[in-house]
Amino acid sequence: MNKLDQLRGMTDVVADTGDIDAIERLKPQDATTNPSLLLKAAKMPRFEELVAVVKAGNNSGADACDQFAVAVGAEIIKLIPGRISTEVDARLSFDTQATLKKAREVMALYDNQGINSERILIKIAATWEGIRAAEILEREGIQCNLTLVFGFAQAQACADAGVFLISPFVGRILDWYMANTGLKVTQSNEDPGVQSVNRIYEYYKSHGYGTVVMGASFRNTGEVEALAGCDRLTISPDLMEALSEDHGKLTRSLVPLPATLNKAAPLSEGNFRWQNNEEPMVTDKLSDGIRRFAADQVKLEHILTRDH
Repeated sequence: MNKLDQLRGMTDVVADTGDIDAIERLKPQDATTNPSLLLKAAKMPRFEELVAVVKAGNNSGADACDQFAVAVGAEIIKLIPGRISTEVDARLSFDTQATLKKAREVMALYDNQGINSERILIKIAATWEGIRAAEILEREGIQCNLTLVFGFAQAQACADAGVFLISPFVGRILDWYMANTGLKVTQSNEDPGVQSVNRIYEYYKSHGYGTVVMGASFRNTGEVEALAGCDRLTISPDLMEALSEDHGKLTRSLVPLPATLNKAAPLSEGNFRWQNNEEPMVTDKLSDGIRRFAADQVKLEHILTRDH
């Protein structure tokens, strides 16, 4: 049995892509998209006709992006048994009310396609404002994937809010430490991104939080293997292919702990912001991630509007 199949026996494997052909080939449980992945999808021959249809609608850039994201998501849902994560506009990351409005609009588009809300996760950046929006959406029955999680305070606040799932990033954390501290990692258990997910996973399980931990943003298969046993892992097609070609033994690394500890008091806004402020990596990578997604959203809007 190859390592991808072994991983599936202990973790829900999620495809981090908008590439329909890769999803058909690799058969993940769930799939995730974001503006960067949708921008790549919009340039694929497979979606040429869909891009033309969206452009013909003569909608605003933001609305056109939502329509494209939902159309791609609807195609992906046909190929997977689980859920598709669709991201709200990153430019709304610091506006709770605007995030709520956008999330509801995306869900309405899926509903118009006849797709049950239980197949959708709304992706929102794990800012204080985004977490507050997710808390309200969860109460409305709209389940959320809080993304761009780099720090422990973000994970704590997401659990406090009762969000369905978080996406703690692994590779981008390693990127920061290598660029800013000269860190050299020789073993995956030395990887600060892997260590971050381990800490969050142990905290959630030992305190009895139901929020799903889905490791994301991997740079190599070693990081994936070091988190085998995590609730879910969202992996690029290239790394999934590499795992499928490796027939070595995969050992489970993360095992759920019994919930023996009481849940902690919820973080205040001030405490949340202070803890993030104390970690330069968190503030740098969160703001960088939001900027990057927003920039790719603008590029996608240009492709999808008639005046491009």
